[in-house]
Amino acid sequence: MSENVVIALDAMGGDDAPDIVIKGVDIVRIQFPNARFLLFGDEARLNPLLDAYPLVRSVCEIRHTTHAIKGEDKPSHALRKGRQSSMRLAIDAVRDGEAGGVVSAGNTGALMAMAKFSLRTLPGIDRPALASMLPSPKGETIMLDLGANVECDADNLVQFAVMGADFARAVLGRVPPRVGLLNVGSEELKGSDTIKEAGERLRSIKNPPFEYCGFVEGDDITRGIVDVVVTDGFTGNVALKTAEGVATLFSNFLKAGFQQSLMSKIGYLLSKNGLKVLKNRLDPRLYNGGVFLGLNGVCVKSHGGTDAFGFANAVAVTIGMVSEGMIDRMIAHFKAFDVETKASSNEEASSSEVTEA
Repeated sequence: MSENVVIALDAMGGDDAPDIVIKGVDIVRIQFPNARFLLFGDEARLNPLLDAYPLVRSVCEIRHTTHAIKGEDKPSHALRKGRQSSMRLAIDAVRDGEAGGVVSAGNTGALMAMAKFSLRTLPGIDRPALASMLPSPKGETIMLDLGANVECDADNLVQFAVMGADFARAVLGRVPPRVGLLNVGSEELKGSDTIKEAGERLRSIKNPPFEYCGFVEGDDITRGIVDVVVTDGFTGNVALKTAEGVATLFSNFLKAGFQQSLMSKIGYLLSKNGLKVLKNRLDPRLYNGGVFLGLNGVCVKSHGGTDAFGFANAVAVTIGMVSEGMIDRMIAHFKAFDVETKASSNEEASSSEVTEA
C-alpha cells in the first residue's frame, strides 16, 4: 500500500471481543504497516489491552462508546436503538469518509440492516449480497449470495456476477475473473426460467469486466474451474453449510481412523507432516470474512466465534478491497453496464419499429 488505509473496527462485536480484536490487529499490522484503525468500543476495556500491545496502540485510535449490539438483538431493534453502538458508529465512520471499510464479528442481521441503512446500495444495484471464499485446488473460489437474499430474480444474479468479479479482482488478483452461474446442470436448457434468463443476459453483455463460463454444478464449486460462483441466497447458504458439514465429517472420520489400532497410530506419525498441510489448507480461519457486496462502502462480517488469527484475516480482506479501490471500480462497471443495457434496448426498439414498418 502506498497510502495509509483506515479501517473501522467494531471492537465489541464477537464472542471474545475486544480481546480478539486487539490481538487480530497485532497480527495484521505486520502485513500492512501503513494501515490505521479506529476502535469503536468501551475505552475502559480497550485501554488495558492496548497497554499490553503498545505497537497496536500506535496504529489505533479509540472512539469511546459503552453501547454494544448483543447477539440476540433483532435487526429491527438494533436499527432503532443502536445508533450509539460500537457497530453502528463503526459503519457510520465509513459513510462519513473517516474509514475506507468496517469489520465486525457481531450480530450478522444487525450488521446487514445497519450497513444497508447507513451506507445505502450502489447505483445500479438492487440488493447487497453476502460473499465469501472457499478453498479449491487452484486457490480460492468466491461464492455469492450466501444468505442475504433467499429469493432472487435474473437482475439480481447478473448484478451479483459483476460484484463478485470485482471482488475476485481486488482480493484474489484474478484478471479477468472467471464467473459461473450455479445450476443443476451445465447444459443451457437446464434450470429454472430465472437461471436461464440470467445466463442469457450474462452471455449477451458486451465487453464484460469478467469471463462468463456458463453454468456450473455443485461439485464444480471446489474444483476451481471458475473464480466466482453466482447463485441465490437460499441455494448458496445450503451449499456453504453442506461444505462446512462435510469438512467436519471428514476430519472426524480421519481422526477416528487413526485411533483404531497401533498400526493406524504409527501411520498417523508417518503422515503427520502431510496431515498438517491438509489441516492448514482447510483451516476455516483462512476464509473468515463474509463481505456485503453492493453497498456504498466496504463492510466485512467476521465469524462471531473466530480467534485473533481469523479476525486478522477478515481485516486483511477488508484492507485489500479498500487498497484496490473496489467500490469505485464497481461503480464504473455498473455505470458502463447500464449504458450498454440502454443501448441494447434502443437497438431492439429500433429493430422492432423497422419490422413493424
